Amino acid sequence: MTKILIVEDEPGIAFGLENDLQTEGYATSVIGDGAEAVRRARAEVFDLILLDIMLPNKDGFEVCRELRRGGLKTPIIVLTAKTQEAEKVMGLDVGADDYVTKPFSPRELRARIRALLRRAAPDTEDLYRFGKCELDLGRFELRRNGQPLDTTTTELKLLAAFLRHRGRVLTRESLLDEVWGSGISITDRVIDNHIVSLRKKIEDEPTAPRFLVSVRGLGYRFDG
Repeated sequence: MTKILIVEDEPGIAFGLENDLQTEGYATSVIGDGAEAVRRARAEVFDLILLDIMLPNKDGFEVCRELRRGGLKTPIIVLTAKTQEAEKVMGLDVGADDYVTKPFSPRELRARIRALLRRAAPDTEDLYRFGKCELDLGRFELRRNGQPLDTTTTELKLLAAFLRHRGRVLTRESLLDEVWGSGISITDRVIDNHIVSLRKKIEDEPTAPRFLVSVRGLGYRFDG
């Protein structure tokens, strides 16, 4: 499970971030102190750090600078209420990978997190195998029992998203961002219809799916 360290001293904002990211399937830890954030980031392995600037003991700039000087390469997104260009530039100069200005859209933040995690991830596989099927990203082709299946580009992109995040719940909103892109407006029904179509192609029993399962009230998860 992807682990995110949230460094934010305002309890309301920290709670909102933690709740939102856990709903997306991330494991989270919350720290409200700059000095403690440095210690925790060095002691544990995190996949990404959300770092507020205004913190007690050490501000976010100091935290980021200290972590980078110590060789930590974990992606860092700076959260700042400051809109001055100089503040944003300073955050990037001390080693942050991206910044988001408060107040921010939760959807935008989630999209930035996914983009940064993709950039930081090692090269993805070209071939995914599960059950009787294999998704060949090199040929952009789905095969079952070795035979190519008639699939749409969207179905292939959707399946690739699930396979990259095996075992993790993906909400319809996260699928919309990852497969169709932000700014595109489609209904939940469209996503659900693509899921139904994919199940008919990859499942032995589409009405009782083994791989592409529904998670009530949240979204879908790929098992296997």
